[in-house]
Amino acid sequence: MPNIINKVIYGGNTLIDLTADTVIASGLQSGLTAHDKSGAVITGTNTYDADTSDATASVAEILLNKTAYVSGAKLTGTMPNRGSVSGVISTKAGVYTIQNGYHDGSGSVGISSTEQAKIIASNIKAGIQILGVTGNYSGEAVEVQAKTATPSTSQQTILPDSGYDYLSQVTVNAIPYTETLNSAGGYTATIG
Repeated sequence: MPNIINKVIYGGNTLIDLTADTVIASGLQSGLTAHDKSGAVITGTNTYDADTSDATASVAEILLNKTAYVSGAKLTGTMPNRGSVSGVISTKAGVYTIQNGYHDGSGSVGISSTEQAKIIASNIKAGIQILGVTGNYSGEAVEVQAKTATPSTSQQTILPDSGYDYLSQVTVNAIPYTETLNSAGGYTATIG
């Protein structure tokens, strides 16, 4: 078997010198061939696609049961795949909490249809805008009632009669007072 040449000098000039090369089979991509420092042909055995030493992903940032390499280590993801996520808000202060995980972008969150139906111009004060709807409500005709009440010795609640919205005024009559002569020669004062 002939000697393997790893250095060629011609006319005092070095044409090829592999003696300082550092390539080894485990550092060469799998399937590629080269010469090592001895001049022997080597075939690469390295199956790494990239240098992952500066990668920063964590298992929580990789989809559940998917694998990736970070800093030369194979990681299996724990991030849940939530797919299409949708939610509804039904109150003024309502919020929808977005869960941790991957979302495919096809979900949506919005105001419930029941609440949307209430956001109409006739339900909003004129000139006020709520969620893009400008109000035109300027009040309705109301039925007002005035009443007269006579005091009594017990508490009274004065309310408008059926068909009236509120009382414009309540007039309280004077407390009745009478004096009558009694059998003892004095007067009896009757209040109320």
